[in-house]
Amino acid sequence: MPELPEVETVKRGLAPTFEGATIVTVDQNRPDLRFAFPDQFVDRLTGAEVRALSRRSKYLLADTNRGDVLVMHLGMSGSFRIENDNSQEAPGAFAHKKSKDSKHDHVVFHLKTRSNGKARIIYNDPRRFGFMDLIPRPKLAEHAYFRELGLEPLGNDLSGETLAKLFEGRKSPLKAALLNQKLIAGLGNIYVCEALWRTGLSPRRAAGTLVTKTGKPSKKAEDLAANIRATLQDAIKAGGSSLRDHTQADGTLGYFQHSFAVYDREGDACRTQGCSGTIERIVQSNRSTFYCPNCQS
Repeated sequence: MPELPEVETVKRGLAPTFEGATIVTVDQNRPDLRFAFPDQFVDRLTGAEVRALSRRSKYLLADTNRGDVLVMHLGMSGSFRIENDNSQEAPGAFAHKKSKDSKHDHVVFHLKTRSNGKARIIYNDPRRFGFMDLIPRPKLAEHAYFRELGLEPLGNDLSGETLAKLFEGRKSPLKAALLNQKLIAGLGNIYVCEALWRTGLSPRRAAGTLVTKTGKPSKKAEDLAANIRATLQDAIKAGGSSLRDHTQADGTLGYFQHSFAVYDREGDACRTQGCSGTIERIVQSNRSTFYCPNCQS
């Protein structure tokens, strides 16, 4: 599945074309993706203006002037590409080229851009694990997709104090707590491994140990909050993790995968200065965890 930096990168690639554009028409080339398209999907979008494009967790959200929000999820292999009279672009940054096979072009948005040009945004998804939905804006926060999502890790809400409140009394492993979408929305396996390494924290450590007896954040909690934001921001700047199936809107390949310190580096020497440890792989909740047992405690 895409992680937050991939979705944020795609959002930033789509925004200059999508925001302010009028959807002239929509080609819906099949009745469903992971789920069925909502009733009157094409009719509800035809003629609508996209007021803003945003992200919540791993969802892309396009607000329209009709009060509906177009909710889009990339699934495992979904990607967008932008076509106009002069060029083609594909928002994302990923190691493997995205499909441009037209048989997997399931949705095409034909746009009149805010500069009165013409463009097409095409959603391609060979595995069809992505989906699209339309939800009235007033009902969005309480919709099943969103009502239990935790805080956004890129905003000011994430701090050592916040982590202390979320983790107090929790005996679950730190990595599991960080991946709990009801606590923090959008964090994924790759960047949690990287943030824990930057902070020198073991993924096996009980989450509650980051909280003092008085309920205050420890120094490690403060450091972890800062390192989560820094890791995500570095990945966004680089264009995503460049793993497998997610493509950036301009078609360029990212490079953050090549700067992973621990993820997918089992057997490599730890990059922490002065550490003589070796990166190990363990399995937690059926997912691979990479860390250095020598300097992460």
